[in-house]
Amino acid sequence: MHQTERQPRKTGWRFVLLAVVLAVAISGVVRSLWLDVYFIPSESMEPLLQGGDRILVSRTDFQSEPIRHGDIVVFDGRGSFAPLNSGKGPVVDGAAAAMQWLGLTGSDTTYVKRVIGLPGDSVACCDAGGKVTVNGEPLDEPYIFAGDAPSTQKFSTLVPEGRLWLMGDHRSVSADSRSLLGAPGGGLVPLDRVIGRPVQILWPLDRFAPVARPPASGPTTQNGR
Repeated sequence: MHQTERQPRKTGWRFVLLAVVLAVAISGVVRSLWLDVYFIPSESMEPLLQGGDRILVSRTDFQSEPIRHGDIVVFDGRGSFAPLNSGKGPVVDGAAAAMQWLGLTGSDTTYVKRVIGLPGDSVACCDAGGKVTVNGEPLDEPYIFAGDAPSTQKFSTLVPEGRLWLMGDHRSVSADSRSLLGAPGGGLVPLDRVIGRPVQILWPLDRFAPVARPPASGPTTQNGR
């Protein structure tokens, strides 16, 4: 009798699986510590960021240089912009988290806005010229969506320590700190809720471009302060 030769095991699929697992793990570490991808779900930051954009967000930019006036920040809005408990069940929440992780959909609790007021600032609207003021100085805001007023809602607030006053660039459609003055937290976002800074528009390809950061010296107000 001839002994049947044992065929070598096919282990190719195991290497593929291991490579996929390692890639996902490495990607997870990178995205939790350095870079992440977010989907822009609305028009509140037009014209700079448009609904449907996918943006690359640096989690480390504000570690070397603190947040300053005019910066755009991605932040966790729970407790300020969004309800603390917004779950819809483990299956739905899990599927939504996966889609958000892939950058295919937006998050109900993650927002993108522009920093108008820093801790200690007095922010108000509007002066005789219809402009938002910070510490009594009118802001020069070339980033505002064409045709929008700086704000049609009057407000005056002192930004407490550890908080930020944030507004969208498309003021007429943006739900931001102005909209939440009477809500818990008053629309003032804790500094420790900031996730990072958008550094690049990734998608769509015809909008592929870096997101510039305003210079450290302004212009934040019309006189450059």
